[in-house]
Amino acid sequence: MPAPSMDVAQIPVISVSYNSAELIEDLLASLRTHYRNPVTIIDGSDAQHYRAIEAVCARHADVRFIHFDYNIHHGPGMAWAFQHLGLSGPALVLDSDICVLHAGFLEAMAAALQPGMYGVGYVNHVNEGGFDVDYEQGAIRYLHPACMLVDLDVVRQWPMPTKHGAPMTEPMRALHRADRGELIAGLGWLKEDFLSDSADGARHYLRHDWQGTVKRSGGYHLDEWSAAAQQAGEVGQLLHALLPPGARTLIELGDNDGMLARRFKEADPARRYVAVGGHPDRRSLRPGGADAVQARALDTLDDAFFRDHADTDCWLLDQALEHCAAPALLLARLRKAIRADASVLAVVPNAQHWGMQLRLCVGDLRYADTGLLSPSQRRWFSRATLFELFQQAGFRIEQGVPLVRHRLRNPPLEALLRQLAASMGADPDTAFEDAQATLYVVRAVPN
Repeated sequence: MPAPSMDVAQIPVISVSYNSAELIEDLLASLRTHYRNPVTIIDGSDAQHYRAIEAVCARHADVRFIHFDYNIHHGPGMAWAFQHLGLSGPALVLDSDICVLHAGFLEAMAAALQPGMYGVGYVNHVNEGGFDVDYEQGAIRYLHPACMLVDLDVVRQWPMPTKHGAPMTEPMRALHRADRGELIAGLGWLKEDFLSDSADGARHYLRHDWQGTVKRSGGYHLDEWSAAAQQAGEVGQLLHALLPPGARTLIELGDNDGMLARRFKEADPARRYVAVGGHPDRRSLRPGGADAVQARALDTLDDAFFRDHADTDCWLLDQALEHCAAPALLLARLRKAIRADASVLAVVPNAQHWGMQLRLCVGDLRYADTGLLSPSQRRWFSRATLFELFQQAGFRIEQGVPLVRHRLRNPPLEALLRQLAASMGADPDTAFEDAQATLYVVRAVPN
C-alpha cells in the first residue's frame, strides 16, 4: 500500500517531454478527467517547441513545468526528477503518449505496491544490453517506465535510469544481479492495455501509443547508445571467430556484463562458462548465461586461483588488462598454470589511436564515462606494447585483429602523423596504420 502519510490523490506524477505539445495536452487532459494529482513535466524540447508545451501545462491546474535547454532524454529526465524534486514515497511515472481512459488504474497500482518494493507496472524481459527478448529464463525482468508506480525511497538505493533506448536497464540489471526480483511486480491488466490493439472500450484503463514521441520527433535521438550496442556486438563476433573450435571450458576475466556469456552459451550450450570479476551477473547461473560466477577483483587473483582452473581451454580477457593495476603479473600467473594447448583471447583498446594522438597534441584530455579516458582505465597499450606484454609473460600472439571503426580521412593530418613517425625513426606507414585501430582482439598461446 502507499505510504501511510500519502493517499492515492496525493501521489505525484512525473512525465518527461520532448517536442510534442499535443501529446502532453492529451496526457494532461485525460488525466485531469479522472484525477487531480500534482504533475511535474520534465521537458527537454528545443526552442521551437517548448513554449507550446509550457502553455499546455499552464492550462491545467497543479502542473509544474521544468525545462532544460537541451534534450535531456527520458532516462536522465527521470533520474533528475527522482533526485531533485524533493519527493519521497510513491510516485507515478507516465510516458507522454499515455492516455487515461478510465479511473481506477492508480488505485490498482497503489494496492499492488507493497512496502519496500521498488515498483509495479508493465514488466517484460530484456537481455543485458536492454533489448527485448522472447525468453524469460535467465533474462532480466524490466519494469517499463511508460507507466510505473515506484517508491522513490527504494528507487534511490539503486542505479538511476540512463540515456538508453531502454532507460531502466541499469536499475533493472542491478536488481537482477542482486537477485532481488521480488522488488518489482508486473500487473496483468496493464500488460493487456499496453499490448491491446483494440478500440478504447476494450481496454481496462489506459491507451499507450507506443513510440508516440518518436513518431513526432523523428527518432529516439540515441545515436551514442545505439553505436555502443553495435560496437559490443562487433567485439563479440570477433571473439567468437577467434575461439578455438575445440574449446569446451571458458573463463571470462573482466567486466562480466553477461553479453559474452550469453553469446558463447547460445552458440554451444554444452560449453562450461565461468565469469570472474568485480561485478559478475549472479543470475547468469540460469541456462543461457554463465554456468558459474565469482565476484573477485582481478588484482586479487593469485597463483592458487589459476591452479584451481588449470583445465580451462580458453581464457577471455575483456576489459581486463587495461583495468588491472598489474596486468603483467596477471598474465604471468596465468602463464604458470595454463595448459600447453590452451589459449587466451584478449580485447584491448588502442592508446595509439589517431584520435588520442590529436587530443594529446592540443591538450584535450577530458575524462569520460567510457574509453581510454574513463576512470576505470588504469593502463594504456599500443599494438607494440600489447605484443610485448604477452611475450614477456611467456605467450605468443597467434592471431590478432584490429577493429577499425573510423579511419582518419584528413590528408594534412595524415601527412603530419606520417612525418612525426618518420622523425622518430619509425616506419611511417606502419605507424599510421597502427593509429587507425580502435582496439585489438588477439589470440595468444603459451610460447
